[in-house]
Amino acid sequence: MMGEMSMGAALICLAALGWLLCERHHGVRRARLLLAGDGGPGAGPSVQDQLGSALRRWRDRWGIEWWALVAGLLLAVLGGSVIPVLAGAAGVPALRRVRLAGEAGRARERRVDQVIALCGMFAGEVRAGRQPGEALLRAARDSGGLGEALAAVVAAARFGGDVPGALAMAARQPGAEGLLGLAACWRVAVDQGAGLAAGLDRLDGALRAERDQRADLRAQLAGARATAVLLAALPVLGLLLGAAMGAAPLRVLLHSGPGLGCLLIGAVFETAGLWWSARIVRGAGAGT
Repeated sequence: MMGEMSMGAALICLAALGWLLCERHHGVRRARLLLAGDGGPGAGPSVQDQLGSALRRWRDRWGIEWWALVAGLLLAVLGGSVIPVLAGAAGVPALRRVRLAGEAGRARERRVDQVIALCGMFAGEVRAGRQPGEALLRAARDSGGLGEALAAVVAAARFGGDVPGALAMAARQPGAEGLLGLAACWRVAVDQGAGLAAGLDRLDGALRAERDQRADLRAQLAGARATAVLLAALPVLGLLLGAAMGAAPLRVLLHSGPGLGCLLIGAVFETAGLWWSARIVRGAGAGT
């Protein structure tokens, strides 16, 4: 028990010492920049900046899910059991799905912004007196709103093809649903002679309002997400508090029958709570 507490205290002290040294080096560098004026454009980054950049590169290359395995290895060393390693390995695919879902959501939001920019640029080009085909080509190249369907839409617009059909195909990309409205504006303007710029302005306003509504919903759900994360972290805080009090919670949980039973039941309830919270948040987001 004393060995477990001393090892955990040593790890905490080493982490705190590294953070303090980074802060001290960063403060000394700032003082030199202010007093000596040696921080020109050629000055190198601080140790803290280099460490942060290295961690970001490691995260982008390997993914944040591998931290679960690292945490499992650390707990296995502290608790003297292979169970945390198995749990960390089992958590890797789940965290990978979470990371990929987050990346897909961010890519979708970027595509939404690009489609909105496409509509605004397209309307500006039309007002400038350019023909719809040429205006669409310019707006598509500058905004990137067509994504992987750029070549098909450009070919249809340049050679007199089915531009609304090509735009409808491009709208199948995640976040590019606004291109369906652009296809409708094109069809109405070309077939019935209606004002294309006016239709694009209305479409741009509608897409912006929808984006702002989603942003407002995400801001309102941020509190619920933070509460769920805090509740999920409470067991970890309980383990730390128990170790600080000398109760050796890892040894009880990993090396006794009642402890293993409590660990299994707690893991089931923790997983169910996280799944239910995520379901509620997804349901609220899907309701808009």
